[in-house]
Amino acid sequence: MKEIISSQNAPPAAGPYSQAVKAGDLIFISGQLPLTPEGVLVEGGIKEQTIQILKNLKSILEEAEITLEQVVKTTIYLDNMADFDAFNEVYREYFPDEPPARACVEVSALPQGVSVEIAAVAVRIGQSPMPEFPV
Repeated sequence: MKEIISSQNAPPAAGPYSQAVKAGDLIFISGQLPLTPEGVLVEGGIKEQTIQILKNLKSILEEAEITLEQVVKTTIYLDNMADFDAFNEVYREYFPDEPPARACVEVSALPQGVSVEIAAVAVRIGQSPMPEFPV
């Protein structure tokens, strides 16, 4: 069984997808762009964009009543791998201890010309990490 998670403190979905979906004890968070909750693109470089995205992730997780500490996997999309070190400076502040597993890839372009997009998976700590699906 799945449940749609939506936060007013993060930008609304800009297409036919949900901000996040809860399936069992897992929360799957759609790729987030550096947009304010009102949908305005954040000005600035990779650091400012990363900060806004991580704030959005935090808000969505709060709606699901969990925290960034419960993120187990992130997928990072950068439009320029030269931004990798600057991205990591900010990312490290939000995941200082026991950071999640992650993949980071360079892509040719991202929506609205942004520099970074982040998707995440979180799990309710102390619960079974895998949802049960009917066979």
